Amino acid sequence: MKLTQIATATALFFTAQLAFADNPETQTQPAPAVEFLLPSVEVVASPPSTPLFSITDPKAPRQPLPASDGADYLKTVPGFAAIRSGGTNGDPVLRGMSGSRLSLVANGAPIEGACPARMDAPSSYIAPESYDKVVVVKGPETVLYGPGASAGTVLFERNTPRFTEAGVRASGSLVGGQFGRNDQNVDIAAGTPDVYARVTANKAHEGDYRDGNGNTVPSAWNKWNTDVALGVTPDADTKLELTAGTGDGNARYAGRGMDGVRFRRDSVGLHFEKQNIGKVLRDIDARVFYNEADHRMDNYTLRETPPGSMPMAADVRRRTVGGRIAATFDLSERVEWVAGADWQVNWLASRSVMGIQNLSDMPWTPSATLSNYGVFSELTWFASDVQQVIAGLRFDRAAATDDRQSISGMMSSMPNPTFDEQRTRVLPSGFVRYEQNLRALPLTWYAGIGHTERFPDYWELFSPNSGPAGSVNAFAGIQPEKTTQLDIGAHYRGGAVDAWVSAYAGYVNDFILFTYNTSMGKATSQATNVNAEIFGGEFGATWKPDGHWRVGVSSAYAWGRNADSGAPLPQIPPLVTRFTVDYTLGAWSAGALWRVVSSQHRYALNQGNVVGYDFGPSGGFGVVSLHAQYDINKRTQLTVGVDNLLNKAYSEHLNLAGNAGFGFPANTPVMEPGRTAWARLSFRM
Repeated sequence: MKLTQIATATALFFTAQLAFADNPETQTQPAPAVEFLLPSVEVVASPPSTPLFSITDPKAPRQPLPASDGADYLKTVPGFAAIRSGGTNGDPVLRGMSGSRLSLVANGAPIEGACPARMDAPSSYIAPESYDKVVVVKGPETVLYGPGASAGTVLFERNTPRFTEAGVRASGSLVGGQFGRNDQNVDIAAGTPDVYARVTANKAHEGDYRDGNGNTVPSAWNKWNTDVALGVTPDADTKLELTAGTGDGNARYAGRGMDGVRFRRDSVGLHFEKQNIGKVLRDIDARVFYNEADHRMDNYTLRETPPGSMPMAADVRRRTVGGRIAATFDLSERVEWVAGADWQVNWLASRSVMGIQNLSDMPWTPSATLSNYGVFSELTWFASDVQQVIAGLRFDRAAATDDRQSISGMMSSMPNPTFDEQRTRVLPSGFVRYEQNLRALPLTWYAGIGHTERFPDYWELFSPNSGPAGSVNAFAGIQPEKTTQLDIGAHYRGGAVDAWVSAYAGYVNDFILFTYNTSMGKATSQATNVNAEIFGGEFGATWKPDGHWRVGVSSAYAWGRNADSGAPLPQIPPLVTRFTVDYTLGAWSAGALWRVVSSQHRYALNQGNVVGYDFGPSGGFGVVSLHAQYDINKRTQLTVGVDNLLNKAYSEHLNLAGNAGFGFPANTPVMEPGRTAWARLSFRM
């Protein structure tokens, strides 16, 4: 998008907002007397809302450039990083742990991708600004939202409050920036006290960006999403909601042999909740859902097929059906109990062609069937007004069936020795945590210990070329992970200072490790189980010396060791520290962000996960970014920013190696964007 187009769109949007706010002829009724507190720019996620839960507003303006997907959004939360592959669709990492160790739940349903190499990571299907809040739980400190979340759980939530009278609520934004970046987001709800309808939609685009050296990095992408919710609210305590959504996109990857030419998402769900039922049974929450991810990739639509290579394309699909029911009981004035069950079944299939053919004419070939049935129970004892103990327990029956009749090798296919075999396992998880508010200080602290057993996921069972020594393949040989972890932390809320710290230490039995053989030019992978030690923590503080200034700092560090060999664990991000300063005067504000990343010399050569592997140490760097904001009125906000102000040439440690198809030598990291200017106009009403 050219700057003139951005300016025109911004002017039209601004004019429409002023006309709506000030012209009585355009209003069907007087605007309610509601005070709107417009959020300031967030460059570091807000302090934890409770000792362990971090809740953020994805509609609030943020720096760096507004997020293109879930991983892009989460990387601003201390403790998170992303395995980078270009402009979008990175894979989120929490405390050095990736994949299914981190559970992502979107609007109450777990979300997964279909690509064996996680080109369509679960977070790539999430448009953050279409949600109302993002909740992060670090560590195995809850059992309510599904199995195996040893690193943590992220909830992308939508909640449409009941209308007390007939009316309309709306919010939206326009984003324009360098490298052709342009986004349009809208969220509209209309209803009465009895019924409502809500539509959230977004469309976004960015072209290939240039790094700090002025080189173009293949990274262009396009995305769009639309979700609809229809609800019935006969009273303030009852809601029945039907949801449906779809989306699609494409993306070029400098670090992959093929590009993503389709990221099709279709979903439907039904949600019922009833609150304040009685003295013992207080709430019931139940939902069923269906999701389908259809992901296509090839090496000719978004790039020129490299000389000497044959055009190829592949299509992968995951269909998921599931549900959840949970009930909340008040067993006494001081004891709250949540109990319930959840389940999901996944069917995966694929098809591929060599040469330019119509892939849609090819039949689907089943590859895997995965299922999980779980029961959970979480009890909270309010021992006093300042003390509480929370404990949880869940059991999951996980199963996987190998539907592959043959396995493709380097030059041909061979019969699959585990075709039609099924693996099942019953896995326990649980935790207990103590929390206390100190009377002498405005400080809350907690300490908890959790244990979770995680069944190997689709990528760990089916993507490796081989499994542990002595096994016929990874499906037959990879064992479930078992993580035991201690989490501690504290949060201080003083008059001018808000500070928090969290730390963890854990031991992982049968950690699933990928080892790559790159000697033949094409990487092959082996999955094995090892034992591992992990520890680290996060820290953040904000100081407000007066009503105008705000100074902040946050830092996150993760460490991991292969306890069997003594070598470092791979794919662990380095120490990251963010320094921020903001100044506010009336409707104006401005600020700066200095992101400092240390070098990483702890690496495990050619080891990693299904997405990427370590190919050497990485250097440290610092990136300075600036932003400014003007609150046009109580509903409208203009934010501008410049990311990487000094045009630093740098790359992240968690990074896919460059792909030779784009002229990048092997084991060369993909460089990050250079100086990038952007603007965002948003409104809420």
